[in-house]
Amino acid sequence: MAPIVLTHVAFCNVRFSSFRGHHQMKQFLGLLILAGLLWTDAVYAEPPLTINYPSMCDASAAVAINEKMFVVANDEDNVLRVYRRGEPGPPQRIDLTGLLGVSDKHPEVDIEGAARIGDTIYWISSHGQNRDGKDRPNRHRFFATKISLQGENVDLQPEGQVYTELRSDLIDAPELKKYRLEKAAKRAPEDNGGFNIEGLAATPDGAMLIGFRNPLYNDRSIVVPLLNPQQVIAGARARFGAPSELELGGRGIRSIDYSEKRGRYLIVAGPTDDDGSFALYAWSGSGDQVERVQNVDFAGLKPEAMLAFPGEAEAVDFLSDDGGVELNGVVCKKASPAARRFRAWSWSGR
Repeated sequence: MAPIVLTHVAFCNVRFSSFRGHHQMKQFLGLLILAGLLWTDAVYAEPPLTINYPSMCDASAAVAINEKMFVVANDEDNVLRVYRRGEPGPPQRIDLTGLLGVSDKHPEVDIEGAARIGDTIYWISSHGQNRDGKDRPNRHRFFATKISLQGENVDLQPEGQVYTELRSDLIDAPELKKYRLEKAAKRAPEDNGGFNIEGLAATPDGAMLIGFRNPLYNDRSIVVPLLNPQQVIAGARARFGAPSELELGGRGIRSIDYSEKRGRYLIVAGPTDDDGSFALYAWSGSGDQVERVQNVDFAGLKPEAMLAFPGEAEAVDFLSDDGGVELNGVVCKKASPAARRFRAWSWSGR
């Protein structure tokens, strides 16, 4: 299979630097507004340490490539975008449409999770219906890409096969029968008891964890170990371990990632629909006990992806799905391509 071609989209490239003092802050914000890098008519307040990245709105999954770059998926198209951290300039665009084998009708794959093992990034789609509960087979995708760096450019090539039977495997798994996933899979993803995958994390032993936004079980979120991801992209049926049921305040999983520095998983939890709050939790990876991280406030953000960069002991970047945010009276996802952007909030980890 031929490598995926990278292209560029032109946007202004502005570096962010630190500042001190009220006067300098006013000058800094003024420059940003002139550059069009702040939300000019946003319905949400900006948290501190927030950067806007151009070209897309609906950040849904992301992986750090190195300490300077990351790749992010947009659940409204099949294009990956590579950004330089802290530089809201032009992304590299990686169109996956040819790789994923989608039909022309409703071609969006709805990528919602990503996890890295070595130089391979695994991607997972929602595997859900559309908002009206109608079947969307193009959303049944589990696949992988291999990273190679060509100077300042990132080359992602297909790794293995695109697997389309993961939802069926989950439904058929004896250890998951009590969750009634077959019934859930017939409902709209944000309906009560719908089917919606949004989390994917690599484990230290080479397996993966699949995190469900929906359904919940007894008001707890479901995490399912995928034991053989490497074999799945080679065409084998998926094998699962014993699931965990986590108390996240009635929320579902919107993102999950393993932090080597902390030795724990970080979980972004949010509403199963569009109405509710977000919170951050820490989990050992075994059992059902979680700890809410108290010094994190996601007010104004809809975090659906997070990035722990190599070499950083504490810092994590949370990416917001800003498709519904208004920019100058226009919802972001309906704005012109040049006006679209999403926010990333850097958390110090303290």
